[in-house]
Amino acid sequence: LNKLKNLSDEEVAKELIKVKGIGPWSAEMFLMFGLGREDVFSYGDLGLRNAIKKMYGFKKDPSQKQIEKIVNKWKPFRTHASRILWRSLELE
Repeated sequence: LNKLKNLSDEEVAKELIKVKGIGPWSAEMFLMFGLGREDVFSYGDLGLRNAIKKMYGFKKDPSQKQIEKIVNKWKPFRTHASRILWRSLELE
């Protein structure tokens, strides 16, 4: 695990996914919270998808392409934006 901090986000995810039971979402959460990476966005996270739908006024679930267009503007701070999105779901 100590060696992971020196790898790129993609390399870390690739290594973690080799472990049975760890998928892309788990790897992304580890990058965000375990390694403190600042520019990670989990496209598979339902909460993030719902927050974007709510915040941007989508009537239907946004497509991956629509989400990518939005979150690419937040580089290199997509992890911080994710935290704000998750928090927004708690607000009335």
